[in-house]
Amino acid sequence: MRMTFRWYGKKDDKITLQQIQQIPGMDGIVGALFDVPVGEVWPLEDLLSIKEDANKYNLDFKDIESINVHEDIKLGLPSRDKYIENYIISLRNAAKAGIKVVCYNFMPIFDWTRTDLALPLYDGSTALAYDYRLIAGKSPQDMAREILDNSNGFVLPGWEPDRLEELSKLFEQYEGMDEDRLRKNLEYFLKAVVPVAEECNIKMGIHPDDPPISVFGLPRIVKNEEDLDKIVNMVDSESNGLTICTGSLGSNLKNDIPHIIRKFGAKKRIAFMHVRNIQVHEPWVFNEVAHKSKHGSLDMFEIMKALYDVDFDGPIRPDHGRMIWNEEGRPGYGLYDRALGANYLCGLWDSINRIYGAK
Repeated sequence: MRMTFRWYGKKDDKITLQQIQQIPGMDGIVGALFDVPVGEVWPLEDLLSIKEDANKYNLDFKDIESINVHEDIKLGLPSRDKYIENYIISLRNAAKAGIKVVCYNFMPIFDWTRTDLALPLYDGSTALAYDYRLIAGKSPQDMAREILDNSNGFVLPGWEPDRLEELSKLFEQYEGMDEDRLRKNLEYFLKAVVPVAEECNIKMGIHPDDPPISVFGLPRIVKNEEDLDKIVNMVDSESNGLTICTGSLGSNLKNDIPHIIRKFGAKKRIAFMHVRNIQVHEPWVFNEVAHKSKHGSLDMFEIMKALYDVDFDGPIRPDHGRMIWNEEGRPGYGLYDRALGANYLCGLWDSINRIYGAK
C-alpha cells in the first residue's frame, strides 16, 4: 500500500511539498495538470516537472487525479473520437513520466455535489455536507454559484469556472440521456483507452458518483456493486479498474464497502483507494467527519482489513478532511485533518499487519 496526498500544484495549493513530506508514512503525491483544458493533450514536460518537484522532497508522483473526460465523450457526440485520441496521447505521456494509476470519473457535468462546503460541527470544525432537501427548488446555476462563492478563492475539482459557463447548454445536450445510453458511451471510451493503458502498464480507476444518486435529473452509472460489475465486465483487463471512494459509495448505507473491496480486490480491479468517513443522518443527508470510525457511519477497521485480505498494494489517500485549527484553504483539502487521517489509516494498517501477520 502506498500512502499518498492530493496536491494541487505549487501555483494553486497553499500546502507545500515540504509540509506533505513531513507527514509520517507519506510516500507520494497525487497530482494533475489543472491548467490544461479538458480534452486537450497533457504535455510530457509538465508531468515531468511535477515529478521533479516531488522527488526533491523524496515523494513519488505515480498517480494522477484526474485526466478528466470531455463531455462530448460522455454525450457520445461525433467529436468524441478526437478527444479520445487526445486522452490516449495523454496516457502515453503519463506512462513516460512514470505514472501507474489514472483516476477519472464519468459523471455528467458535475464531478461531485455538496450543499454546504463549511457545515459547522459540534467541535467548531467545519466539513463538507450534502442534504437533498436543500437541492429542491434550486437551479444548477444557483448551486454552482453557491459552490464558487464559498470556495475561499480556490478552484475546486469539477467546478472549474470555464466548465460552468456552459451549464445551460450542457443540460440541454443531456436531455433524454438515460443510464443505458451513458453506460454505452462509457463502454465505447473504455474499449478505446484500456488497451493503451494496459500497454502502458497504467491502471485506470473510475471514481464512483458523488453522491451516488441522480442530481438535477442527470443519470448516474457508478452508484453500487451492480454498476461496478457492469463496468469491469466492459473490458476484461486489470487496467480497467476502480477507484473505491468509501465516502462516495458509503453515503448509501446499502453499499457494503468491505464486501465491495473483497470482491473487486480479489479480481485485482481496485486501482486506487480514497478512504474517508461520513456521518449519514438519513438517506441522502450526510456530512463528512474525522476519519476515526466512532465519528461516522463507516467501520474504518473493516475497510482496512478488507484491503489487507486482498493484498492491496496500490495507492491510498486520506480523502476530504475537515477544516480544523483555524486553517483556511480549499474546502475539503486542508492540510491538518488530512494529515491526521493519513496517520490514522497508517496506524490501522500497522496494527492489522501486526495482528494478522505482515504480508
